[in-house]
Amino acid sequence: MFDFKALFDLSDRTALVVGSGSGIGRSSAMGLAQFGAHVICADVDAEAAKASASEITQTDGSAESIHLDMCDPQSILSGLDHIGRVHILVSTPGINVRKPILDITDEEFDRVINLNLKGTFRLVREVSRNMVANGGGSVIVFSSIRSQVVEPGQGVYAATKSGVVLMIRALAVELADKGVRANAIAPGVVDTPLTQQIKSNEDWYNAYADKSMLKRWAKPEEMVGAVVYLASDASSYTTGSLLFVDGGWTAADGRFTPPEG
Repeated sequence: MFDFKALFDLSDRTALVVGSGSGIGRSSAMGLAQFGAHVICADVDAEAAKASASEITQTDGSAESIHLDMCDPQSILSGLDHIGRVHILVSTPGINVRKPILDITDEEFDRVINLNLKGTFRLVREVSRNMVANGGGSVIVFSSIRSQVVEPGQGVYAATKSGVVLMIRALAVELADKGVRANAIAPGVVDTPLTQQIKSNEDWYNAYADKSMLKRWAKPEEMVGAVVYLASDASSYTTGSLLFVDGGWTAADGRFTPPEG
């Protein structure tokens, strides 16, 4: 009988999780470690990355930490020189400036683009080169429901998240014959430091909860199933995809339930 459980076994694989100091990145690092991966916890906040790695090792997982700044090309290259081969990349960092387009300054536009799109490009490019040189791997980048649907004040952020999806799809096409798979995950609203501004406003918080078909926000650990799937052999025929983990946010365009009869 085929061993289906083995499809999710990540033993003998190294996973670089960027943004592992908090939120989705931290949960992703914990989850990958529990499935057997050696996890490199990377973050612009070196102490936060170190704390995540320490928590993994304290529970018999395998991990180490590095400082990595996606906005600094040399930081990425130095990190990869230290790591060696990377089998799995998970990229989670992103920032948002919630303002109408007419109020966004050039500096704010550049700041969002530089991390969300250009920083992701830099990271994916260099890690993919590593994977090609070593026979393959799995690239996983966090996009957002904002790559598909938008609201006032999210224009620039949405543009970056949409751009990431198409960039990852192009990468999947270009590297398919090199053994590299590339996919994106689109979470809905998740309780992380990035959404603190929304959580602090009760009406805003509740409006987001109501938009989800599940009527609640997601927890960071609810993203881990998608990450482990895309990192593992369970997704060996999955590349160029956008996997929604959004509580049904993008499945419906209205909230009215017609009366019966």
